[in-house]
Amino acid sequence: MTRDSRRYPKRPILGVGALIFRHNRILLVERGKEPLKGWWSLPGGVLETGESLEEGIRREVREETGLEIKPVSLATIFERIIRDDKGRAEYHYVLIDYICRVIGGTAAAASDVSALEWVAEKDIGDYKLTEGSLPVIQAAFQTNQNRAVRPPRRTAAEPQPPPQPPPQP
Repeated sequence: MTRDSRRYPKRPILGVGALIFRHNRILLVERGKEPLKGWWSLPGGVLETGESLEEGIRREVREETGLEIKPVSLATIFERIIRDDKGRAEYHYVLIDYICRVIGGTAAAASDVSALEWVAEKDIGDYKLTEGSLPVIQAAFQTNQNRAVRPPRRTAAEPQPPPQPPPQP
């Protein structure tokens, strides 16, 4: 798909995005090309024909950031519709975002990204974010924090701690 065929599409275009955390910071990328050049968002892009969702998100993140990732869970599905001056849908994306973990590589801006940053939750407001990104990022921070404080689940195969005797009077 050429860049121009994304403008005024006949049908919505399917995209994938990655919510990647490191030390309680999320990875943001600055778009280096239109649409949305100069805006910050999640790494990701358009799914290619014949590519699974997981293959697409892994490829897009690798191309944009140099990182190898593994999708861990679905975060959200939402639409981004950008209208022209006359109200026509100039761009229309359906985006599927995944919480991902890094399994290799070194983070560096590449492909159509002009910069990348690991951003703390308190600093998110300092970035010019693409429409719809802020609530997705905020929800992902909440999910990430909940995972960090939740004790690990035991499986039936793991030994259970011995029962404690009742307290003595």
